[in-house]
Amino acid sequence: MFYLSAPMNLSNKETSHSDILPLKKVYLKSIAQGFLNQENVSAQWKSLNYLGCPDYKDALVEYANFVNILRSSGAEVQFFEEDKHVTMDSIYCRDASIATDQGMILCNMGKIDRKGEPAAQRLIFEKNNIKIIGEITSPGTMEGGDVAWLDDKTLAVGHGYRSNMDGFKQLQALLAPLGIECIHVHLPHYKGMNDVFHLMSIFSPVDDDLAVVYSPLMPVMFRNMLINRGYQLIEVPDSEFESMGCNVLALSPRNCVLVDGNPITQLALEAANCNVHTYKGRNISVLGGGGPTCLTRPISR
Repeated sequence: MFYLSAPMNLSNKETSHSDILPLKKVYLKSIAQGFLNQENVSAQWKSLNYLGCPDYKDALVEYANFVNILRSSGAEVQFFEEDKHVTMDSIYCRDASIATDQGMILCNMGKIDRKGEPAAQRLIFEKNNIKIIGEITSPGTMEGGDVAWLDDKTLAVGHGYRSNMDGFKQLQALLAPLGIECIHVHLPHYKGMNDVFHLMSIFSPVDDDLAVVYSPLMPVMFRNMLINRGYQLIEVPDSEFESMGCNVLALSPRNCVLVDGNPITQLALEAANCNVHTYKGRNISVLGGGGPTCLTRPISR
């Protein structure tokens, strides 16, 4: 782990300690720079445990629509660059780092094929003068999909096959000087070590008192804690869990992005006074198991 360094140059109105405030700056890894071409996709998808082979041309169209939603919200969109040391999984750029008001924490990926992603992101952060305050090192593992802000001083951290206890303790040590409490959330075995399963697979906050959840896989203690904190829980049905119904990105409170094809979840969000943007995501989300939160590395809100 690195030592803490000087704060990032953020105004008082900006923070990295939120998953629901208006999105101001976000990094993405484009399909063109992540997938590269159809030949690359065809060579990698099986070893990366995708559900099927994405179509590169269709993925470009889906991604352009997704980016347009983000830009229309007013967010400043920046892009990670092509890097020969990463795979097509790098489009799910949330997982390789964690943003704080003091700077970035680089993760250590639980999925072996993704080990090169934090170093690739480091190059871009350093190039753009974004401070790095620490990193998770072996034997610790931590992926950004396993962390979610409950408030500006409380971070829920999943413990499963992608993020282990050693990684949790390292993250806790980095965040304690910032006055941040890390809530340890045990995740279930579900489909095992090779599955794409993070905390944000079953929990997506869309306001400070509203979250989308998949309760059949939620730890009882964590679910009860959310209720005790005053959350209204929007329950994703079984039929929409595999289609990424529980992976919802907040652009601002109750203004969110959802993969198209989850009508029950969408109606439930709208009934809770949410504005829901949808994008067709078969090739960029469903096949690779990465929804709109996974496709983004928010820097500030």
